Amino acid sequence: MNKPSIFRTRYIPFETVDISSDELLFRDEELLITRWKAIRPRNDISGGISYTFLKEGIKISRFYDAEKRFAYWYCDIIDVEYDNEADRFTLIDLLLDVKLMPDGTMKVLDADELAEALEKGLITQEQACSSLKKMDNILQQIYKGVFPPAICMEEMYWKV
Repeated sequence: MNKPSIFRTRYIPFETVDISSDELLFRDEELLITRWKAIRPRNDISGGISYTFLKEGIKISRFYDAEKRFAYWYCDIIDVEYDNEADRFTLIDLLLDVKLMPDGTMKVLDADELAEALEKGLITQEQACSSLKKMDNILQQIYKGVFPPAICMEEMYWKV
């Protein structure tokens, strides 16, 4: 399995971070599964497993706390750019996030950042609409009890 370069781009604050050092666990045309350690560890985040659904434009991460216990699911709404020649993915954060706790409570995060990015012209109307539609899709799956997807529940990837 070839290991691609992976970069994460955020608009607020604007930054591009090389996350290619994350351990690649699985790769095909539709999915990347990576294991990572937090860049800045905290009590609630020491690392995790991320499932990047390339065609759907979402990254679902299983976060672990400092004791390596499952803490929560975190869903990033993203656009994915792929450079075939360089075998490079750029995951562009479209600002909206969904955090799902083990007890089923959830929070939609960073709607204010989406509004600010749209007002300042950092993202296009098309990107903002895409972010909202992807978030709605995640919420609908949560409401129906079919979230996270089955692949995220396969324990073979859970070791951190």
